Amino acid sequence: MTWVDAIGWFGSALLVFSLLQARILRLRVLNTIACVILTGFNAILEVWPMVAMNIVLAGINLYFIARMLRERGDERAYAVLPVREDDSYLQHFLGVYRSDIARYFPEFAGAAGEGRSTYLVQHGDETAGVIVVRDAGGGTAQVELDYVTPRFRDFAPGEFVFRRSGLFRDRGFTRVLTAPGMVAPYYERLGFARDGDRYRLELA
Repeated sequence: MTWVDAIGWFGSALLVFSLLQARILRLRVLNTIACVILTGFNAILEVWPMVAMNIVLAGINLYFIARMLRERGDERAYAVLPVREDDSYLQHFLGVYRSDIARYFPEFAGAAGEGRSTYLVQHGDETAGVIVVRDAGGGTAQVELDYVTPRFRDFAPGEFVFRRSGLFRDRGFTRVLTAPGMVAPYYERLGFARDGDRYRLELA
């Protein structure tokens, strides 16, 4: 196998691997890299129709990547909607993602319970995640669940929910505690401080 063949095989493998990604931004980035590699490969072989196709695909990917990055910091991209704990759509959502929720929130026992409030995080007409909060008293909001679907994990909906949405301040909370035992927490980059096996955010 020549080095040219190796480039072609690597680009093709990366292209296939990119299509297996559930996280859309990651899919687009990997797909763009694969298209660039395959553009070079086909140019060496002088297969110009494939060169043109990969250039166009890379351009399409870059357009959508730029749009996704703009939306990530746009408050208008998300909305937080209160929902009843027995809402049929909520129960359907929790059922669909039950195994993934259990993976990241092994201690989550369900949305029902005294003092709990549940919210859907919406991106247009798509549900990006769900937040379950319990009023722990003393101005403290105890987060029982902060789940984001794989598709939206690159888009920082948590930054909107905790920092910009007013979800907690508007309800009189001055402190937020995250769910204990969460796997792969991301809260430090949002300004939370570690507090034992969870994280704490003091609201100004």
